Amino acid sequence: ETGQPLTRGAVKVQVERTTANIIDAAASGAADGLKLALNIGAMLLAFIALIALLNAMIGWVADFSGLTHWINIGRTTPLAINLGSILGTLLSPIAWLIGVPWDDCVIAGGLIGQKIVINEFVAYLELSVTTVGDGVGQISEHTKLILTYALCGFANFSSIAIQIGGIGSLAPERRADLARFGLIAVLGGSLATFMTATIAGVLTQFR
Repeated sequence: ETGQPLTRGAVKVQVERTTANIIDAAASGAADGLKLALNIGAMLLAFIALIALLNAMIGWVADFSGLTHWINIGRTTPLAINLGSILGTLLSPIAWLIGVPWDDCVIAGGLIGQKIVINEFVAYLELSVTTVGDGVGQISEHTKLILTYALCGFANFSSIAIQIGGIGSLAPERRADLARFGLIAVLGGSLATFMTATIAGVLTQFR
């Protein structure tokens, strides 16, 4: 476009004033902030409680069917059957694809599963107590470095609750869109951190 738009400089935006003065604005902002914080807290509590309920149901079924006993035969460290451990097993190939040695993939997949199911803080706490070595339940230094980047993100189920509770309270008409695209956002965020972890793992090979 080479000509000058007819609306250039001529559009007048009318901003409606919703508060009377600075005191009214401060009070209104505080009320909105409290409502937002309570909404996020309630959503987060509900999602974590739902995940805990699913873990309890999965654990009960595993114990009742004898699956827990069968899986832990010969294991020195008992393995709890829950959503995190199931996702950990399923995500083992993903851990291998981002550069984790195959011997560490089950542990790495479990940490990634915890990060997705609960949040990254729980996963980082678990990573901090996971020792480096060649023994059972230990991981290599290279694996720990990759996981440091792979777990660094807000792509988890709790974040869906935060988005729905936070943005949904500010724009209630978009709540359905937030809920519909929540899992896709988790997938996109996870892929971003996985790519970063992969690049970090490759670069450390040249040290």
